[in-house]
Amino acid sequence: MTFLNKLENAWSKNQSLLCIGLDPIQDKFPSHLRENVEQVFEFNKQIIDATHDLVCAYKPQIAHFASIGAEEQLEKTIKYIQKEHPHIPIILDAKRGDIGSTAEKYAHEAFVRYGVDAVTVNPYLGSDSIAPFTNYKDKGTILLCRTSNKGAEDLQDLEVDGEALYLKVARKIGEDWNENKNCLAVVGATWPEQMKAVRQILPNTVFLVPGIGSQGGNVEEMILAGKDSKGRGLIISSSRAIIYASNEVDFAMKSREVAMKFRNEINTHL
Repeated sequence: MTFLNKLENAWSKNQSLLCIGLDPIQDKFPSHLRENVEQVFEFNKQIIDATHDLVCAYKPQIAHFASIGAEEQLEKTIKYIQKEHPHIPIILDAKRGDIGSTAEKYAHEAFVRYGVDAVTVNPYLGSDSIAPFTNYKDKGTILLCRTSNKGAEDLQDLEVDGEALYLKVARKIGEDWNENKNCLAVVGATWPEQMKAVRQILPNTVFLVPGIGSQGGNVEEMILAGKDSKGRGLIISSSRAIIYASNEVDFAMKSREVAMKFRNEINTHL
């Protein structure tokens, strides 16, 4: 089963376009889970157990694990989802981007070592840096297009031959890089007008959409701008607003409450 097939199934089974980002920051954990790095897995497990019926994907952010030497906990988290909730796809948020020979290693890391279903990729180095990922035909390659952060405008909005660079990237995704029909695009919820422009270029491409929750993206505006003709086409991601809804012993249940609120709000506007 391809990543996009798996995503379609998760959308339908859980009636959800919500993706939860797993970004462990131990200082934000409940005090009883701050003693050692091994407890990162326990934190993730409880979040997953509380929310698995509300999501279409989970998105662990690799730097949050690697920076504290928690790669083993990342592997355990991925294997736990695959064992207990195999219908839910896993996106490794790594934003990899390097020359071809190194990109091959990054692709192997994501799809073989960690065994995830999709990975985020920075397209700045061009086609030969992207092909090692898209060559895994059953996996998803999610390319940065118009990101949610304020500094995105520094480069992504620069005009190239009369058109913003992020629109050039969107065209490359649609016309040149998607030969295996496994490319997606990152388009931030904080920029609905830009998202609308990208959707016009990529009418059938799935968007990974960060920026709701802590970054303040408006759910209704984002859905109106970004949904495809089937009323889907979006993986709407929130991390901190959900997983750090509480730093008390009730953190998992509070995360469920916030996740349900987002899931229901999204569905209201579809």
